[in-house]
Amino acid sequence: MYLGKKVSIVLPIYDECQSVRAAIEEFLRHPAVDEIIAVDNNSKDGSDAEIKLTSAKYVKEMKQGYGAALRRGMREATGDLIVTCEPDGTFRASDLDRLLVYSQEYDVVLGTRTSRSPVWSGGDPGVNMDFALRMGNWAVAKLLEYLFGGPSLTDVGCSYKLIHRLAYEQVKDSFTVDGNWFSPEYIIRVLERRLSVVEVPVRYGARIGTSKITGKRSKAIALGFRMIGFILFERITSWIPHASA
Repeated sequence: MYLGKKVSIVLPIYDECQSVRAAIEEFLRHPAVDEIIAVDNNSKDGSDAEIKLTSAKYVKEMKQGYGAALRRGMREATGDLIVTCEPDGTFRASDLDRLLVYSQEYDVVLGTRTSRSPVWSGGDPGVNMDFALRMGNWAVAKLLEYLFGGPSLTDVGCSYKLIHRLAYEQVKDSFTVDGNWFSPEYIIRVLERRLSVVEVPVRYGARIGTSKITGKRSKAIALGFRMIGFILFERITSWIPHASA
């Protein structure tokens, strides 16, 4: 609990057997965490067995995709504050404190991995956030910020996010993306509802295993263009009714 509010953590899991149990146990040790929803998105490496060794709620999502897993997990969550994160060792449970503090004033709190100090201060050479990836996340975030009138945004792809239950209820039925570009849709939907949003820096470490999304530069570039296309499409289609009026 945090100031009388129940806290739910949602973890999307696809072949994370090397890290998922440790990630769940780390979040369970955080005094504010009340429940963890572990969404197995058709893992084939024994991740399901690792999850079931913990007290996390195991959920099987058959529809493949990062967005599909997160959307299912958020629907399953019962907390007043719903937090999404990754179970791959890149994020710290202790950084939940940063999101919780800002949740007292904002409906939605977004993490950012593009601030140099928290990402590189530990000197971890395995961090998957080189200059090109950092600037790509920053540039796409700025595009979204400009087109949708958002607050200062610097990271379009960070999965570490917090949303109040009442705010989630306003946006949940507007989510449509099942793929890896769910993050910009999440941000767009909360901005469309004029919810209060703030971005805070979080630490970002080396991943355990290889990322299915940005493990290869070609995949990261393709995802970046997919996000840009989605953001532009959403903005253009929102203008059409006004243009024809």
